[in-house]
Amino acid sequence: MTSIAGGLRSGRVQLPQKYIPVLVTAGLFVAMFVAGGIRYEGFATGQIVLNVFVDNAFLLVVAVGMTFVILTGGIDLSVGSVVALSTMIAASLLKDGWPAFGVIGLVLLIGAVLGLGMGAIIHYFEIQPFIVTLAGMFLARGLCYTIGTDSIPIENGTFTSFAQTRIDLVGDMWISPSVVIAVLVVLAAAYVLHYTRLGRNVYATGGSEQSALLMGLPVARTKIAVYTISGFCSALGGVLLSFYMLSGYGLHAVGMELDAIAAVVIGGTLLTGGSGYLLGTVLGVLVLGLIQTIISFEGTLSSWWTKIFIGLLLFAFILLQRLITARRR
Repeated sequence: MTSIAGGLRSGRVQLPQKYIPVLVTAGLFVAMFVAGGIRYEGFATGQIVLNVFVDNAFLLVVAVGMTFVILTGGIDLSVGSVVALSTMIAASLLKDGWPAFGVIGLVLLIGAVLGLGMGAIIHYFEIQPFIVTLAGMFLARGLCYTIGTDSIPIENGTFTSFAQTRIDLVGDMWISPSVVIAVLVVLAAAYVLHYTRLGRNVYATGGSEQSALLMGLPVARTKIAVYTISGFCSALGGVLLSFYMLSGYGLHAVGMELDAIAAVVIGGTLLTGGSGYLLGTVLGVLVLGLIQTIISFEGTLSSWWTKIFIGLLLFAFILLQRLITARRR
C-alpha cells in the first residue's frame, strides 16, 4: 500500500514487487492462449481452459500442498510417490471389496500420517527436507511394489460413476467432479494462508525461521503442519488420479513432484520461502497444462518438448525471482 500511495503522489502507480511474478505468469498464460487461438482452429474456446483443469485437477491439488511447504522454505520430493501409493492402496482395497468411502478415508489418513512423520523428522532431527522427503519418495514408491508390480484396474461402481460424471456448464462446456474438488481445495487453502494464524505462521517461518522463533511463533508445529498438509494433498491427488485413470499402478505419477515444484515456482512462489500466492500456483498449473495442449494441437512435436519448455520457463522465473529479491535488498 505504501508503494501505491507513493506512486500516486508522484503521478504514477508503482506496483509492489511481490505481485510481479504472479502478473508475469498471468500474462504468459494469456499470451499462450491468444497465440494458440491464432495458430490453431478451435483452440480459443472456454472448453480448452476447462480441459486443462479436468486433465490436471490432481496436479493442482498436489501443487497446493507443495505451495505450503515451499512457503516455509522447504521442499517435498515424496508427493509423486505418495500419489502412486494412494492409487495402489485404493485399487487393491477396492478389489478386495472395501467400501469406496472407507477406502478414500483410509488413503487420506495414510497420506497425512506420512507427511506428519516426515515433518517431525525434519524439525526435531534437524535434517534437510531434501534428504528426508527423498527417503519418503523411495519408501512410498517401494511400498507400491510390495502391493503389486502390475496395474490394478478399478471396477468399483462409485469410482467408475464418479469418473464418468460430467457437470454441464453454459453452452457445451463441462467439467468433471474432480475439478470441483480441486477448486474447493484451492479456496480452503487460500483461506488458511491468508486469514488464519497458521497461514501467518507459514509466511513468517519462510521469511526467517530465526526471527519467527524470536517472536515466539510455533515454528515446530508450523513445519510439521505444512508437511502433513502436503501429505494429505498428495493422497487426495492420488484419489483424483484414481478417478481419472481408474487404476492403481506403481509407475503412476513418476516425476509429478517436479511438475508440482515447477507449477509453484512458475506461479511466483519464492523457493527460499516467505512470499507467494495460491493464485500463482493455479496459474502455474494452467501454464503447464496449456503447454501440453499446444503441443498436442501441433501434432508434429514430441511430448518431450513439454519438458524442454518447462525447463526454459523455470530458468526464466528463477532468474526473475533472483532479480526481485536482489532489488529488495
